[in-house]
Amino acid sequence: MALTEERALHAYAQMLNTLNSDYLEPLLADDFTYESQNVFQPLTSKGEFLDYIKAKLETIRNANATVFAEMGSIHLHGKEQPCVVLAQNDKTNLVGLVLAKTDGVKLKRLDLCIVPTPEMAARSGAYPS
Repeated sequence: MALTEERALHAYAQMLNTLNSDYLEPLLADDFTYESQNVFQPLTSKGEFLDYIKAKLETIRNANATVFAEMGSIHLHGKEQPCVVLAQNDKTNLVGLVLAKTDGVKLKRLDLCIVPTPEMAARSGAYPS
């Protein structure tokens, strides 16, 4: 089965909703890139990203914070694209959206965006766990 952007984003949402990186880890390409509009430097390898995300998930767990990762879609570049809509502490406190790129086999890239805004996305009400 081909790895679609939607399937990769579903695994990303599962990871955030359960605070368990095991859902996403096997999908990552070795040359995976993670970029956030809130951070200056992209992460440019699977290992670098896993070090970052495992520490982040641990911080969320230790802070007893709640992250909501909801499946959605957004119209960009002339087409409808799947995305994950992110919220913190309350499902209405939207903080960003995540887009994915795959090569059909592995997840090559995730982009955490504040522009376009999460409010621009069509929300599904589905929070994979």
